Amino acid sequence: SSPFISIEFVTVLADKQVQVGKDVTLRCETNTGRINVTWEKKGQKLDCVEDKHKTGRIGTTIFLEIKNAEMEDEGQYTVTIQNSWGSISSSAMVLVELDEWRKIRWQQDPMIKALDDFNISSEGVRELRFLLYGPVGAGKSSIINTINTVFEGHHYINCLTASALTGDSFTTKFEKFSVKNFAFYDVMGLEEGVYKGVHPGDIINAVKGHIPDDYKFKYNAPIDKENTNYINKPTLNDQIHCLVSVIPADKITIINDGVIQKMKEIRAEASELGIPQVVFMTRVDQVCIMTQRDITKIYQSRKIKEKMMECSNRLGVVMNCIFPVKNYSDDNNPNEKLNCLMLEALTQIVRAANAYVKKNYMKNISMNE
Repeated sequence: SSPFISIEFVTVLADKQVQVGKDVTLRCETNTGRINVTWEKKGQKLDCVEDKHKTGRIGTTIFLEIKNAEMEDEGQYTVTIQNSWGSISSSAMVLVELDEWRKIRWQQDPMIKALDDFNISSEGVRELRFLLYGPVGAGKSSIINTINTVFEGHHYINCLTASALTGDSFTTKFEKFSVKNFAFYDVMGLEEGVYKGVHPGDIINAVKGHIPDDYKFKYNAPIDKENTNYINKPTLNDQIHCLVSVIPADKITIINDGVIQKMKEIRAEASELGIPQVVFMTRVDQVCIMTQRDITKIYQSRKIKEKMMECSNRLGVVMNCIFPVKNYSDDNNPNEKLNCLMLEALTQIVRAANAYVKKNYMKNISMNE
C-alpha cells in the first residue's frame, strides 16, 4: 500500500494581530507529517530572511514565526502542503498594530459636554458655519446625520444620503442643518465634467457668503451678481468659517483627476481667504479589517495611515488636518467609540472655525467685492 494518504488540515491558519516590535506565529495542523510545505506572502513565495522568519514542523504541526514585526510584515500569508496525492492551502492575515500615532479620548461624555458648553468668541457671530463638499457618495450627508445622532442619542436620517450604487447626488439645495450653535451646510457632490455635479464657482461663492440658505444649485449656471438671490455684502454671519473636504477612504485611489482638480481650485480660493480647511476621511471600516473589528485601533493601523497619506498627497492637505471618521449607516446601534471619533474631528473643526471668526471679527472686515 502507498505510504501517502490524502492530506487535510486538522486546524487551519488563524488571522493574527501583533504589536509592532513583537513576535507572531502562524500555525496549523495536518493529518500527516509526510508532506512538502511552502509559504507565500501576498501571493509571492516567501523569501525567508535570517533572524526574521523561521519556518518549521513539529510532528504534524506546521508553523511560521515572524520576529520583531514591522509595517512591511502586514499582509496575507498562505501555507501550501502537498504530497503525491495532491495539495491544499490555508491563508490568514497578519495585521500589525503600529505605536499609536495620534491620541484620542474614547469617552464621549466630556467631549459632548465641552461642545454643549462651547461659546463662540465673537458676540456678533450667532453660529459657527461649516461647509461639507466632495465627490458624490463620499458621505457628506451621512456625516451630518452622524453628528445629529451623536448629540440626540438616537438614529437620524433627516438628511437624505446619496446611494453609493446610483452615484447620483441627492443634495441639490444649499441646505443648512443646525446642531447646537453649529451650522452644517451640505452641497451637491462634485463630479467630473463641466455640466455635472455642483459647480466649483458655487462652492466658492457659498464660502464667501454670497449664497442664501436653501438656494437651489444649477448644474451649468453658477450664481452671479445678477441673480436676485445673490448676497451682495455678506457679513461674517453669512460666510463659511471652516471648509470640510469629505473623501471616502476606499475610493481615494480611483477619484477622478477632474474631481480632484475642482477640489484644489476650491481649496486655493479658501486658502486665499484664510479659511481653515480640513479633510474628513469616511468609510474607514471599508479599507481596514483592524479598524472594522475595533475602531479604537484606528490610529495604530498601517492601512489608515497609508490612506491618510494618499489623501494628503492628492489634495495637498497636511496630515494633522485629516480626520478619519466612521458614519452611522442604517443598521448601526448607538456606538460610543464611533461617536468619539466623530467628536474628536468635530472638536478640532470647531476650534479652527472659532479662531477664524475671532480673528476676522477683531479685524471687523467683510468680504465685499
